[in-house]
Amino acid sequence: MRTISQIWLTRSAAEAASAVCFSTFMRDDFKALARGLRHRDPELLDQLIEQYQFRLFRYLLHLTANRERAEDFFQETWLRVLERGHQYNGKWKFEAWLFAIARNLVLDWHRRKKPQSIDSLGGPQDDATFDVQDEHSASPLQQVLQAEQKSTVQQSLEKVPAIYREVLALRFQEEMQLEEIAVLTGAPISTVKSRLYRGLDALKVALTPH
Repeated sequence: MRTISQIWLTRSAAEAASAVCFSTFMRDDFKALARGLRHRDPELLDQLIEQYQFRLFRYLLHLTANRERAEDFFQETWLRVLERGHQYNGKWKFEAWLFAIARNLVLDWHRRKKPQSIDSLGGPQDDATFDVQDEHSASPLQQVLQAEQKSTVQQSLEKVPAIYREVLALRFQEEMQLEEIAVLTGAPISTVKSRLYRGLDALKVALTPH
């Protein structure tokens, strides 16, 4: 039986094409996905890993800022998916449920390591209210990317506090809606908006030459 690491490292053109088809299935039938997870379908798990491995690992890198630690959480997250697949009910996108599992693992690790969690790593006035611009217009992050190289932005993101970095990654890289981010993080939408804008401000400061 292949290990999760082997599945993760094995990619092919045929699998990539299959992942595209699977993505369409996922969008159309979350209930069928929930049924497959309840029955611990091994083929379904392979497809899920193939479909979401890059996005999950990228998210974990943003949370931990440490590749080795992110790899450990990556493995543990898929083990939890296998163990707790029956808990997914299909009401939310699978990636939101998957990321919530990963996030909880990181939070548990933080709590054991020190008496603060990701939610405490931000600044003051975290619940301030902000308005969100039209989502069809260029986002603030896209405006930054137009003027900066992506590699530079990625390096600067590592300097942004974890609590803001997480929301930036979910909104602009994973393209999650504010409501989905609120459910994933367990924070009110007003708090998500606040973290989003404060994160953008922190990113702009990190990008400014000193």
